[in-house]
Parts: sequence; C-alpha cells; structure tokens
Amino acid sequence: MGRNHRTRSILGGTSNVFRRLSLLWKIWLSASVALTLVFGVTGLLLQRHAFETTSRSVDEAVKAGFQAYESVWRANSRMLATVAAVVSSMPNVRAAFGTRDQATIRDQANEVWSTFSADLRQSAFFVVATPTGETLATFNAENGPATPQTWPVVRAVRDRFPQQVSGAIVANGDLYQIVITPVYVHSGQGSSLITVLVAGYPVNSVLAQSLKQSTGGCEFLFISEGHVYASTLNSRATTEVAGHLAQGPVKGRISDGVNEYAVLARDLPGPQGAIAGQLYILRSYETAMEHLSALRRDLVLMWVLAIGAGLALSYWVVGRIVRPIAVLDRAAAAVAGQNYNFRVDVDSEDELGRLARTFNSMCASLQGAREELIRQERISTIGRLASSIVHDLRNPLAAIYGGSELLVDESLPDSQKRRLAGNIHRAAKRIQSMLEDLANVAGGRTRDAELWSLHDVILAAMEASKPAADAQGVRCLLDCPADITVRMNRERMERVFLNLIGNALEAMPKGGEVKVRARGEGASVVILVEDTGPGISAVIRDKLFQPFATYGKRNGLGLGLALSRQTLLDHGGDMWADAAPGPGARFCLRLPLVTLDAAVA
Repeated sequence: MGRNHRTRSILGGTSNVFRRLSLLWKIWLSASVALTLVFGVTGLLLQRHAFETTSRSVDEAVKAGFQAYESVWRANSRMLATVAAVVSSMPNVRAAFGTRDQATIRDQANEVWSTFSADLRQSAFFVVATPTGETLATFNAENGPATPQTWPVVRAVRDRFPQQVSGAIVANGDLYQIVITPVYVHSGQGSSLITVLVAGYPVNSVLAQSLKQSTGGCEFLFISEGHVYASTLNSRATTEVAGHLAQGPVKGRISDGVNEYAVLARDLPGPQGAIAGQLYILRSYETAMEHLSALRRDLVLMWVLAIGAGLALSYWVVGRIVRPIAVLDRAAAAVAGQNYNFRVDVDSEDELGRLARTFNSMCASLQGAREELIRQERISTIGRLASSIVHDLRNPLAAIYGGSELLVDESLPDSQKRRLAGNIHRAAKRIQSMLEDLANVAGGRTRDAELWSLHDVILAAMEASKPAADAQGVRCLLDCPADITVRMNRERMERVFLNLIGNALEAMPKGGEVKVRARGEGASVVILVEDTGPGISAVIRDKLFQPFATYGKRNGLGLGLALSRQTLLDHGGDMWADAAPGPGARFCLRLPLVTLDAAVA
C-alpha cells in the first residue's frame, strides 16, 4: 500500500513538473525520448541480429569443419584402400607373400613401402600380417608410434573377407584409422588367404592440428571410452571440456571455463561396426564475441553521436516551430491586458502564419468593437443620466414652480405662505442633494479626513432618519462601542448610512426594524446594517453596486449604493452585501480602525 502511494506520488510529481514546462521543452523532451527509444530499440535489434548471425556463422563453421574432416578422412581411407588393393594384386607381391618366408616378405614389403609417396610415408603405416593377425613386417611413419605386434581385429573381421574392411580401433593405448586388405593366391584347390595387409595412420595431435589448419580454426577432440587421444585445445581446456562431455551428451554449446564453443559430435565406427570412439568438433565464440564487442562499441558510439545530432537538430527544429507560438502567447497576454493595438509579424504561409493573420484580424475586430462599445456605453450613460435627472427633477421643480406661483398671490394667509415656503425649501434641498450626487460621480475626490467617533456618525444618520422611521413604524437600533474612532470625511460617511437606512425604510413601508452593529476585528472595524424587509431581489443582486442600478424604487438616480461603496473604497475600506440570517437584507462595511488612545497620541 505504501509502495503504491509512493509510486503515485512520484508519478504525480513528475506529471506536475511536466505540466509546468514550456511547450519547447515538452516537444523537445518528447522528441528526445522518442529518438532515444528508436535508436535504442534499433541498436538492440541490430545487436541481436549480429549475435544471431555470428552464432549461425559459428555453427556453419563447425559443420564446415566436420565436412572437411569427413573429406580428409575419406580421402585418406580411399588412398590407403587403393594402395593396399594395388599392392595385394601385384604378382611379385603375391609370389613373395606365398613363400611364407618372413625375410622374403619383409624385403618385398620394404620394396613396396619405398614406392609410397613421401606424404604417405610421413603419416601412415604399413603392416603385413598373418591371417591370424601376427605381424610379419611393419613400416611406420617417421616419428610415429610403434604399431602393435598382433592385430586381433584381423581375426574378428575374417568373415567379411575378401572385401576390404576399414574403421577406427584402439590398440596399444593409441587410436588408429585402418584399412584391412586380404591377400589371396590361386591354386588348383582354389583361392587361399596367405597374408593380410593393414594400412592406416594414428589419430594423434599431428592429425588433429592438420585438420584444424584445413578447417580454418576448428578445434578437434578424439575421445574413446572417456580417454582423450588427440586434442587441439590446451591441456586445461581439454580437461574441462572432456569433463563436461563425460557427464552426458552436449548439444549446441559447451564451455571450458573461459571460452564458449559451438560443438558437433560424430561417432567413429570400428571395422566390426561397433563405435570405437567419438569425434568432437568445436568452434570458439571468442573471436565472434570480440567482433560483437567491437560492433557493440561501434553501435554505442553511433547511438551517442546519432542521439546528440538528433537532439541538437530536434531542438533547432522545435525552436523554429515554437517561436511563432511564443509570440502568439505574448500577444494573447497583451490582449488579455487590454492592449488591443498589439500585432503579430507574419513571416510564413503555413498554419501558424494563417493563425497569426487570424489573430491580428481578431485584435483589430476587438479594438473596433471595444471602441464602438465605449462610444455606445457613453451615449447610453448620458441618456440614462439625463433621463434620471429629468425624471427626478420634475417633481421638486414642479413643487418649486407651483409654490412660487402661489406665493405671488398676496392674499394668502401667513400659515399657507410658511407651508409653501417649507415645500419650496425641501424641494430645493432635494435638488441640491441630487446635484451633490452628480458632483461626487463626476469628481470622485475625497476632502481631507478627520478623526470622528463612528458611534456619533451613525447616530446622526439615525436621528436624521427618525421622522420617516417613526412615520412608518420602523425601529432603528444602534450597537456600536463609543471608543471606535475612524479617520473619515464625516459628511460623506454620514450620507453612506443615510442612504443605507433610507433604502431599508423604503423597503419596509409597513414597519420593521433596522439594526446597525459595529465590532472591531484586528486593525479594522466591521459594520453590519440589517433590516427585516423583503431582502435583495435576485434581479439586481449581481449589479447591486453598479451606477444607475435600481429596482422597485420610487425616487433616486440609482447611484446611492455605487457612491456609498466608492466612499468606503476612498477611505481604505470596502462594502458588500451578505446573506442575512433571517428575512431582510444585510450590508457589510469595513473601515480601518483608529482607537481613541492612538488618536490622542
């Protein structure tokens, strides 16, 4: 479980790192991995193919070595058989052998031996024996082993006479390849076996080395009944290989502890048909392994060079491909920053070039659309402002116009004149309030702030709203510590609370409750203005603090909340609408806090 978690963590970390890489590095790393895998797999396949080819070539060399051995062996056997047949058919030889005189036989055999070729005399031997196998005359090869004095094999194969008999035998501790030829004389009573010619050559290291030279480097082992009679391997390797062979049949390959060989085994049949020994032909993989090592080094070098060249080329190609994308990325960032004048240079006719031209066209379209939108918004704002001003000024102006027209009449009683004058004063004050709102929208400036008690400011706004609240049956409650002091422009901040309380009163024509609470939170003070009215409509919630946003109001320009929030922002605070715990609306205000102690200090 822990291992799986660590594995997922590692994979997740690798994935996060890869996601943070630039496009250039992502493409380049992907191309690098692909190139590495392609060259690596190609190298492995080439190496495997080379190894298989080398193995086949070694196996073919072993088979070729056996074929060469068979050719030499058959050639030597045929030569010995032919010579023996010719000698046995010579009349003078028959006459000499028919005397049964050993001296005569040796003299005649010596004369025959001298007629053999020098090559044959250097490798073969020639024996004249009785029909029972006792040696009458022997002629050995130079520096060859002594031949046996008796040949039991002659008696063993007499049933196959008068045919020639050949094969491998072990005699006097040596391994021989021989050809047995019977010599007959004709008399009145028929043919009579007078002597037997035994021709052959010893199977020794000299023969094995000649076979190795004729086969181009194959190793030869002649073994009979676990004894090694001839070997081209060194003594250590011969001992190791013979030990492995003694354990049982070996197929394909064998090792001497240092080198590995391909091996091919053949039986050596004797004159009687029984197996006299085994021939093992071996071919070392050492040379092949050296070639494979050299090939592996060459492949690794070529792989490194190819990977380096491929990575450099891919980095250059990917850089060329990604460069326009990087330019488009910077251009998109510039457009996201509302820089619609940014343009991309187009220097190609491919997909990226068409994308760049499309991007430039999009920027031009966005720029034109933005300018048109700004123009339309300005016209719309002017129209809405003018409409609101005309609509909201119509009633107070009508009151002023009607009141002033009545005041011209001198017959009006003083009480009615005072009432008309009060109406005109309130209408003028209302117009003045609207003009101040417009001035705040246009100017957006805050006069010098001073330290004021937040309790006093909120209380003043409540006192100003008290007549209207009492008329509607609305209770106004204040919960604000007296020691909270805020640096503010009092008139503007008082208008914020007047606006919020006025909106609450307008939402509760049939009575209710308005509660204002303030609490210090660290370096700020948070004020909550809550009412028990119907709450904020979903229609206007998303654009509550936008200018000219109104819903269900009889009077006003729709600037109250927008100007109130701007006032909070100008004082280093903020204002937002929050979900009330019960019915009604809740507005939250935050202002930087200044304690009375800090103000005095």
